Amino acid sequence: MKKLHRLCVFCGSSEGARPEYIQAARALGEAMVARGIGLVYGGANVGTMGQIASTVLAGGGEVIGVIPEGLVKKEVAYRELQDLRVVQTMHERKSLMNELSDGFISLPGGLGTFEEFFEALAWGQLGIHTKPSGLLNIQNYYGSLLKFLDHAAAESFMQQAHRDMLLVHEDPVALLGLFETYEPPDVDKADWIKGRHLKNMTD
Repeated sequence: MKKLHRLCVFCGSSEGARPEYIQAARALGEAMVARGIGLVYGGANVGTMGQIASTVLAGGGEVIGVIPEGLVKKEVAYRELQDLRVVQTMHERKSLMNELSDGFISLPGGLGTFEEFFEALAWGQLGIHTKPSGLLNIQNYYGSLLKFLDHAAAESFMQQAHRDMLLVHEDPVALLGLFETYEPPDVDKADWIKGRHLKNMTD
């Protein structure tokens, strides 16, 4: 079982339509504090972002916020954080989050959450990092997305091993347990692409 020092959590500047989303943000924050895991997140004090940050802070945990200068006002930066890092671009934000974290969890969120999370997952697929990526699937929020990823694997646009990299659970404690036992797949995407190409040439 590996020790997770910090996890990056992608979440929304909105609280969503259901109280379960806010409850999930708090529950994940509490579970991280109980395990001594610090939080790296988008640096805002609103929505599910603000909820998880406040929960970890209240529990005495470490919180690092990373926010682009252009979003400081739009997303309402959590200025009370002892460690709020203001960067210039979204690319810098994601690069720093990756550098600071031992894995990535996505709570229910919108386009920004999807984009940040899938870049982290794609980096794992490419071998840029070997860190776990997971979805906290509250109220089956990501159910349709998971079906689409199954479809992508069935249509050979991604390997099943890479589809299986994605850790999913509706319970934050159980999801953290999956993170602690995660082993990255020993699969090279480039070799798989070459193999598919040769197969198509000989069919």
